[in-house]
Amino acid sequence: MLGPGIAIIVAILAIIAFFVFLYYFPFGLWIRAQAAGVHLGIFTLVRMRLMGVPPSVIVDALVMARKAGLNVTDTQLQSQYLSGGHIDNVTLALIAAQRAQIPLQWERACAVDLAGRNPQEAVQMSVNPKVIETPIFQGVAKDGIQLNVKARVTVRAAIDRYVGGAGEATVIARVGEGVVAAIGSSDTYKEVLENPDHISKTVLAKGLDAGTAFEIVSIDIADVDVGRNVGADLQTAQAEADRRVAQAKAAERQYAALAQEQEMKAQTQAMRAKVVEAEALVPAAQAEAFRAGHLGIMDFYRMQNVLADTDMRNSISQSGSGPSSTPPPIAPSS
Repeated sequence: MLGPGIAIIVAILAIIAFFVFLYYFPFGLWIRAQAAGVHLGIFTLVRMRLMGVPPSVIVDALVMARKAGLNVTDTQLQSQYLSGGHIDNVTLALIAAQRAQIPLQWERACAVDLAGRNPQEAVQMSVNPKVIETPIFQGVAKDGIQLNVKARVTVRAAIDRYVGGAGEATVIARVGEGVVAAIGSSDTYKEVLENPDHISKTVLAKGLDAGTAFEIVSIDIADVDVGRNVGADLQTAQAEADRRVAQAKAAERQYAALAQEQEMKAQTQAMRAKVVEAEALVPAAQAEAFRAGHLGIMDFYRMQNVLADTDMRNSISQSGSGPSSTPPPIAPSS
């Protein structure tokens, strides 16, 4: 006979083995699948457990698909799960697409799911289009008036382009580009205020949803506000720039004139210095002429009289007064 301790250990091991057996052989889940009309063998569930696939997740998704009339196999569900997908979202998306009569294949739904997008949301957006509120777009008409425009873009998911298609940011950017171009082609801002639907028609005609995951249903202008006068601001800025250029040129001419004046003053001072230097040589030259006998005393007095007469005439012409009271020197009679 076994001792009490060994009996307890054997009992514990038996219980553990029983739960391990039930873990790998989920008879309760197998019975539930059979009752729901999903005929899966018990060894199929065991194989799922050994592959690391939760049998309950596969059975639940398979039951939903079969009840909805979808022809989905457990192999497809296991493959999607092992690929990292969300089989619940894929199954619900297929059921919603079937109810809404939207053509959606299993492969397409799996591709959307593996691309990081929710296929169920794509189907819902195909049934109920989504409204995207755009930021304020600023455009300038030909008359220079700025307009601030806000729009609402109604989009529907294009499931055939949902994989690899651009998102909402691209749609908003393209709509903004079209709005600014439509405003810029208007002659005056009044045309845009009178016919805001002209912007919508112009933008829709450009096919902005090409290459995106959406189909643009409509573009509605929600608000149009008049901004600043860009043309007048540019003209004011240009006038200010011209004024500064003119001031710079005037200052340049002024400095050039001052430099020329200073140069002329310097030249005048140099000439005066030369004259003073030359005048300083005159007495020495006269003395040398006296010593050499080239100049007599009478010649000297006559020269002084000529100089005095010249000074008197210059004084009269400058002051307009009579002759100077100081008489010129008179040469003595011979």
